[in-house]
Amino acid sequence: MAREIELNHICKIEGHASLKLKIEKNVVKECELETEEGARFFEALVLGKNIKDIQEIVSRICGICSCSHSVAAIYALENALGIKASEKEKIVRDLLLIGERIRSHATHLYFLALPDYLGLSALTMAKEQRGKVDDALKLIRFGNKIVETFGGREIHPFVGFNSNAKGSSELKTGINEVKKVAEDTLKLFSSIKYPDLVRETKYLSLHEDDEYAFSSGEILSDNVEIKTRDYSKHLKENIKEYGTSKFVLFDNKSFVTGALVRVNNNRDLLDKETKRLIKKYEIELPLENSFQNNVAQAIEIMFCIGLAERLIEKLGAGKYDCGEKEIRIKSGIGVAAVEAPRGTLFHEYKIDKDGKIEYCNIITPTAQNLNQMEIDIKNYVQELLKRDVDKEKIVMEIEKLIRAYDPCFSCSTHFLKVDWVEKF
Repeated sequence: MAREIELNHICKIEGHASLKLKIEKNVVKECELETEEGARFFEALVLGKNIKDIQEIVSRICGICSCSHSVAAIYALENALGIKASEKEKIVRDLLLIGERIRSHATHLYFLALPDYLGLSALTMAKEQRGKVDDALKLIRFGNKIVETFGGREIHPFVGFNSNAKGSSELKTGINEVKKVAEDTLKLFSSIKYPDLVRETKYLSLHEDDEYAFSSGEILSDNVEIKTRDYSKHLKENIKEYGTSKFVLFDNKSFVTGALVRVNNNRDLLDKETKRLIKKYEIELPLENSFQNNVAQAIEIMFCIGLAERLIEKLGAGKYDCGEKEIRIKSGIGVAAVEAPRGTLFHEYKIDKDGKIEYCNIITPTAQNLNQMEIDIKNYVQELLKRDVDKEKIVMEIEKLIRAYDPCFSCSTHFLKVDWVEKF
């Protein structure tokens, strides 16, 4: 008999999705991650719009990743127009990405992932683990402060905003305290005993030879570098009949992007302090377990705080002016990739001679992870079936795995519905 299980309490992943598993004679036959977000047509929405309006429009794709979409759009449009960003502009844009990553990782780790391992809900965390909630809020506030200082506001920043000295001074004043919280976070998430889910897959992230890439460099996958401008030759978006999200393949194969991949691909470029703590807490790199994306996010929080401190110092205590560029409108095509919290984000635009958008393509990190996520779920459930794990436990483990990816289906799950096609 077919049996349907609905878990309507799962609201710890942004967006809407359900999962259908078909199991026959204790074998997983099908695994379908059904995305149920309505299409919002942002790529079509910008068609015919003036290039000056694009950053404000695309930042609304995702409130969580508004900085990433804004910065990616600006770089892509500049590339189309043959404009080169100044060193100060690059630093400010990287600071926006850093602030966004700190607050996003902290939110995911403490409020979405951690309750699974403590046997709590996100709501009971505040009562029973007040210290950890306070730590999360300190990190989130610090990330928000960076974005506000260099983008004018916490959400949907103005790229090119000139920060004030007061904001930079406040950031430097509180940085030692937040570093301590970041170390405690790394200690906590590296000490968790994660399920064993090691598998081979392709990894993809930006990479540079001399610095941990945020908004520059080329695509690195399996130690092979690919020009970012050639992304469309390798990344192909597909639609599956059971969902509205796009599923992306890299050279016709599933792959992974995100914090775990960035840490693996750029581990030699981490700063001395982060490397010291990785050694102190006996974290073995590279990380190959899907669940250890949580550990990678904790590593990135530590690294990003130290990097923010160095970049703010480099800007001279916040006394800088990005200035205005003289923009000569012309037709052109521009591509850019930046590292959003959940992975590599691609923006491409074609501009006509009047500065209007003729074509737009945006590939988000979650869409890139979906194929491998389905494969991981199928393999993990098959392993749990071999151990004769009961259905309630299997569902809980699936939720933990999905959350480890930190997906965002509106750029993934307010509920998880699992269909079982045979009692096992």
